Amino acid sequence: MQQLFGELAKQGATGKIVRAADYNIKPGVKSDEGKGDDWPGLRRQLLAADILVIGAPIWLGQPSSIAKRVMERMDAFLDEKDERGRMPSYGKVVIAEIVGNEDGAHHTAAEILSGLIEVGFTVPSGGSTYWVGEAMGSKEYKEFKRPPKIVAKWTQMLASNTAHLARLLKAQQYPGIKGGR
Repeated sequence: MQQLFGELAKQGATGKIVRAADYNIKPGVKSDEGKGDDWPGLRRQLLAADILVIGAPIWLGQPSSIAKRVMERMDAFLDEKDERGRMPSYGKVVIAEIVGNEDGAHHTAAEILSGLIEVGFTVPSGGSTYWVGEAMGSKEYKEFKRPPKIVAKWTQMLASNTAHLARLLKAQQYPGIKGGR
């Protein structure tokens, strides 16, 4: 994530890494699931941003349950449309960053990005960056002194595409439709 955020910073984007695992995100499909739910505060941060990066490990060829919980909570956007039928996520860009030591990076990214397209996010060309080590291997990405050259190059391209699309959508939001609710 730090490498991706570094590349986004070179494109003029600012932001911070928020670990959803550090919060009590209750199950459900509402914007607020009541007492003790940390999602409303995270939701505010997410909607204040122009770019959302979902970072997820691969577990059994799938996105983590935490990534799925974050996506689950954005289901509420389907009922939160403005007068032109736009969900709160319209005009926001999303990308996925996947790591693991087993197969499934493309599947994991597809699940995350497909789900977030459904709730109004826009995916730039490329959409995800990933590293997958040897299946059940002992080396993890964080153990590299430098990212593998091809991963570094692709992360740079994805950051460029993401920042470009975010600037375009910030300048000209999706129009929606009259009477869209």
